[in-house]
Amino acid sequence: MASNFTFFIIVLIAVVVGIVIIKKVTSCLIKSIFLLIVVGALVYIYMHCLQ
Repeated sequence: MASNFTFFIIVLIAVVVGIVIIKKVTSCLIKSIFLLIVVGALVYIYMHCLQ
């Protein structure tokens, strides 16, 4: 089982990468799809690592 610190690092990296990519993307549709992918990935990591 991963520690909370490892989970924090993974989430922090995902948020930073998400912010950088969203700033470079100009279309609202692509932003929405990317946001759903990031949220889905975070939920998957949360459910998979902390249970």
